[in-house]
Amino acid sequence: MRHSVRAAVVLALTLGASPVRAQNPGLPVYNFGVPRGIGVYGDVAFPNDAAGSGTVYGVTGRAGFGPIGVTATLSSFNSDAPGGGDVSVGGTLNYKLLGGPLVPLSVTLQGGISYFKPGEGLLPGTKTTAYHVPVGLGFALVIPNPVLSIRPWLAPRVDVSYRKSDAGSNTDTNFGLSGGLELNLLNGFGVHAAYDRVFAKDLADPSTFGIGVHYTFRVPGL
Repeated sequence: MRHSVRAAVVLALTLGASPVRAQNPGLPVYNFGVPRGIGVYGDVAFPNDAAGSGTVYGVTGRAGFGPIGVTATLSSFNSDAPGGGDVSVGGTLNYKLLGGPLVPLSVTLQGGISYFKPGEGLLPGTKTTAYHVPVGLGFALVIPNPVLSIRPWLAPRVDVSYRKSDAGSNTDTNFGLSGGLELNLLNGFGVHAAYDRVFAKDLADPSTFGIGVHYTFRVPGL
């Protein structure tokens, strides 16, 4: 009961947070657990035609504080469509429901929100403003190895997109699913890959594949 109440509080704070969200448009929604220490992640992703096509570059900072984790991402979506690229900012809030040093399975509640202005950059304006709000659970399994740690993961979610323009606003709510693999060396260096798909209603399903590298700094007490 205590864990359920704490999880509900975390989720409420996430949904009411300001528009700074991590997994930005074109990047997979990463939800593989609360990090231990402070990590820096670099990503490149390749969305399909339904997701805008092109190439996305992102850099993410991650930090864990006991069962609570936070992330912040800055990304650039270089779309093949007319209009060039878009810059996005975002962040997530994560709460570990299950898992520990001696428990290989972890379950993480995650919520977040991203913000970007298609074709306009990040500065406030009078045209279109877009938000992306994913809320879901992440299931990760740590497979120990003498040389590296192997972490496969799967994360279903409710995926909400909101757009507002001079002509009005529109909200789409769909089911999203992401999954991937993270490999971590003992020195803190690692690589990761993930696939993400949104099961859109009456439309082609937007999806993306991302790969990247990361480094985690272990901080005593975190």
